[in-house]
Amino acid sequence: MALYASDEHRPGRPIESRARRLAEEIAGAIYVRLETRAGFTRIPAGRRPMNQRKAIQIGVIADTHGLFDPAVRRHFKSVDHILHAGDIGDQSVIEQLEQIAPVTAVSGNVDDYEQSGFPSESVIELAGCRIAIRHILYEGGKLTKGGRAFLDRERPDICVFGHTHQPKREWLGDTLLFNPGSAGPKRFKLPRGIGFLTIQNEKVLSKLIRLRDSANRLNRFTSVKLSKK
Repeated sequence: MALYASDEHRPGRPIESRARRLAEEIAGAIYVRLETRAGFTRIPAGRRPMNQRKAIQIGVIADTHGLFDPAVRRHFKSVDHILHAGDIGDQSVIEQLEQIAPVTAVSGNVDDYEQSGFPSESVIELAGCRIAIRHILYEGGKLTKGGRAFLDRERPDICVFGHTHQPKREWLGDTLLFNPGSAGPKRFKLPRGIGFLTIQNEKVLSKLIRLRDSANRLNRFTSVKLSKK
């Protein structure tokens, strides 16, 4: 927190107030702690950014397989952006999401990649964070060779992925790996779900949301008018 002393002075004779000297001494001694994955970073108070960035909330979804669960609209109603990590299954899913907020999507293995019109990989920047999106990062419980190469090449702050249908959030070095699980039809005993990422002042908060096991499939021609955030 920056401290400011009075700028008042007597006419004809500038005087450096004791308050100003005290403020400068305090500012040089106080440190602000910024939370990171590894702990806290000590930064001199005088270097703290004056303008605090507005928090950005991102809705994360994957493996819809042609199903748009109406519950997604309720959960995502206040998000600023939506990321879809592949296996979309039907263009109508993206159309429904676009009525809520801007969408960045990648294709998955069921989308026939090039035929889907969506790239297999994407990297965007939101609120100062570099976010990479790729459908297959893990397979058989292990980081794939292609996934490792993608992370090494892009060096993102966050990597959103899907494919396994298993919710996951963990750190790999300085990168947060985030899989919201599947929002499509229930598969075996795996839970259905979506996720949230909240970014503010270089802090990232992640949250996983469990969806009900069953959901009604919306007709692809359904059109709901919603105001975009």
